[in-house]
Amino acid sequence: QARLAESGGGLVQAGGSLRLSCAASGFIFRTSTVNWNRQAPGKLRERIASITSYGSAVYADSVKGRFTISRDDRNDTAYLEMNSLKPDDTAVYYCNVNQIWGQGTQVTVSS
Repeated sequence: QARLAESGGGLVQAGGSLRLSCAASGFIFRTSTVNWNRQAPGKLRERIASITSYGSAVYADSVKGRFTISRDDRNDTAYLEMNSLKPDDTAVYYCNVNQIWGQGTQVTVSS
């Protein structure tokens, strides 16, 4: 069964950093584009970063220069390194590959 599992969320002060992980299983990860998304309370889900199987990355303007997406195909895992976090980054963060979604991990940034 194809599955994604996020981890690494938590509570951090503004200006701090977190690293999220997205572990894949049950499908061929290395040929897939991986996306990171987030959904804040009362807001629509927002795609914030994507990385292709070739390692090419794109970012939403809201996170550009602060977040970095990467992947480790040996371990079927994608990462989201988040620096200079702001209270506005508070959200549930999800990874997805096509129709496969993880359960999400909560990130809370205190001011």
